[in-house]
Amino acid sequence: VWGKTGSKIYGPKAGQDYLDNELRFSLLCQAALEAPRVLNLNCSKYFSGPYGEDVLFIANDWHTALIPCYLKSMYQSRGIYVNAKVAFCIHNIAYQGRFAFSDFSLLNLPDEYRSSFDFIDGYEKPVKGRKI
Repeated sequence: VWGKTGSKIYGPKAGQDYLDNELRFSLLCQAALEAPRVLNLNCSKYFSGPYGEDVLFIANDWHTALIPCYLKSMYQSRGIYVNAKVAFCIHNIAYQGRFAFSDFSLLNLPDEYRSSFDFIDGYEKPVKGRKI
């Protein structure tokens, strides 16, 4: 992710986030939804061309928790990925990706989605986006 490796993917040191994490992981989620539609993953004799519309997205932890939100708001609302599904997995609930409520606009989600997030102490939890 942006050239950061090892334990420095999420922050400069353990327990400290990069200031742009909400934006970076929002972009990761949006790219994950675009990739199957545009990439030619012709890597075997059994598969040729882009995956198309019938896809199962696997969202793992808060980093990809916005995938279901983007799937519903940006794609399914326009008749794209109508049959796509999301399996959302949490392997460590201790890490929740909490960001300031004022940063919600960075997520590129409709305003009506704000109420679908649980807000505690002025923070939002992207993992709660699965309720949408």
